Amino acid sequence: MKTYSSVKTLVLMLFLSVASSAVSASDYKIEKIQGDIYRFVDDRHRSVFLVTDEGILLTDPLNTQAATWLKAELKKRFGVPIKYVVYSHNHSDHIYGAQVFDDPNTVFIAHELAAQDIRITKANTVIPDMTFKEKMAISLGGHKVELRYHGPNDGRGSISMLFKPEKLLFVVDWIVIGRMPWQKLWSYDIQGMINSTQQVLELDFDTFVGGHADIGNKSDVVRYLNYLQDLYNAVITGIHKGQSVDEIKQTIKLTNYSDLKQFKQWLPLNVEGVYERLMEESGMGWRPDIK
Repeated sequence: MKTYSSVKTLVLMLFLSVASSAVSASDYKIEKIQGDIYRFVDDRHRSVFLVTDEGILLTDPLNTQAATWLKAELKKRFGVPIKYVVYSHNHSDHIYGAQVFDDPNTVFIAHELAAQDIRITKANTVIPDMTFKEKMAISLGGHKVELRYHGPNDGRGSISMLFKPEKLLFVVDWIVIGRMPWQKLWSYDIQGMINSTQQVLELDFDTFVGGHADIGNKSDVVRYLNYLQDLYNAVITGIHKGQSVDEIKQTIKLTNYSDLKQFKQWLPLNVEGVYERLMEESGMGWRPDIK
C-alpha cells in the first residue's frame, strides 16, 4: 500500500507539473502582423521579430520562461538561425531571458546608454555586442531595420525600430496605443516622451506596434501624443494656479480620451505622476514665480 501510494503521489506530481506548463504556455502567442513580421505576446508584454531565409531578427526576449518557449517555437515553425537580438532599452521586464538566445553566431544590439546601464548595474542578461549612438541600420534577407535614438523618454537608451519595406514601427513603453500610459508614469521623462513621439511621427510608417497594449497606425500615435500634451499642459496650468495635486486631480477630466483602457483608474495616477515630475525634475516646486 505504501509503494502504491508513493507511485500515485509521483504520478500526481508529474501531472500537475505538465498541467502547470500547459497553462503557462497558453499565455504565449505568436501573431503574424504583415509580411515576414510577427508579434510575440506574453501577457501584458509584446515584442516583434522578422523572419527571413537568412535568419531571424528578434527584439526583446522579455524573460527566461517566455524566451525558452519562443526559441522552441521559432525552431519548430521556421528552422532558421537567430541572427540578431535587439534590445529596445534597459528595463529588465523586456530584455531578461536573452541568455536563451546566446550563441556565437547571434549578435546582440542596443543603444550605447542601454548597454552602459546593463554593464554598470550588472543586469542579468546578455551584454550587447554592438551599440550605436544615434542611428543604425540592419539589413537581413531583403529587409532593412532602422534603429534610432530620440533622446530621453523611458529608461535608458530607449529606441524606435522601423521595419522596411513593411513600414512598421516598433516602440516599447513610451508610446502606448489603446490604453492609458502606465499608472504614475514611473521612470518616464514626460517632456522627453513628447519630444520623442513628435520625432517618430516624422518617420514613414503605417503600422505601429508597441511593447504593451494594441497594434495601431500613425493616427493612433498622433492621438497618443495629443493626450500626453493635453495632460502635461493641464497639470502645468493647475500648478500655476496654485492648486494642490489633489485639486488638480479633481479638476482634470480629459473626457475626449475616456475610451482608452484604464482611463478611469489611471487618469488620477497619470496626473499625479506628471505633477511629481514637474515639481521635482523641472524644478517648479521651488520656483519663486509659483506659489
